[in-house]
Amino acid sequence: MINTIIFDLGAVLIDWNPHYMYRTIFNNEQEMKDFLAGVCTSDWNEEQDAGRSLQEGTDLLVAQFPEHEANIRAFYGRWDEMLGEPFHGTVEIFRQLKASNKYKIYALTNWSAETFPVALERFDFLSWFDGIVVSGTEKMRKPAPEFYQLLLDRYEVNAQDALFIDDNYRNVLAAEKAGIKTIHFTSAEQLEKELEALNVL
Repeated sequence: MINTIIFDLGAVLIDWNPHYMYRTIFNNEQEMKDFLAGVCTSDWNEEQDAGRSLQEGTDLLVAQFPEHEANIRAFYGRWDEMLGEPFHGTVEIFRQLKASNKYKIYALTNWSAETFPVALERFDFLSWFDGIVVSGTEKMRKPAPEFYQLLLDRYEVNAQDALFIDDNYRNVLAAEKAGIKTIHFTSAEQLEKELEALNVL
């Protein structure tokens, strides 16, 4: 029986998108997309999520692409401008789950330890969690099996009693391999239907 729910944060509860900030820098949408695909890539950002310091990550990229220095430094220098609104539909589902008092609710997030405090300050609902495991703090990230196991061990969660919700299918598959039930998140409406089908909501 499910007694524990584990949420991903970005793209599930929180809208984070580098486009929000970089659209104020680039006049050309394609140039912006090319920059994010070829310079400040998601793979590069994930290394900071895995514990590399923002300074080291930035310096590494500036050395590699000196012609883009100003735009590279803007990534973390103006990082807070990449945070959008909460996904209100998902936050409402979280509120209902919390109010039911039936579940322990945790977050397992790929997020830099240095930028996560900005989110904690901005989004009150982050205080509702019974625990949050941040990849940058732990220096490991999804989909590494040991990252999931860390949460299970820390909060004494049995994998078979847990439900994991994430928008990234790669991370969902890793949770399934760890023996955790999963929902591949696409929208609040879809999540609500799947939770109802599982008799969780």
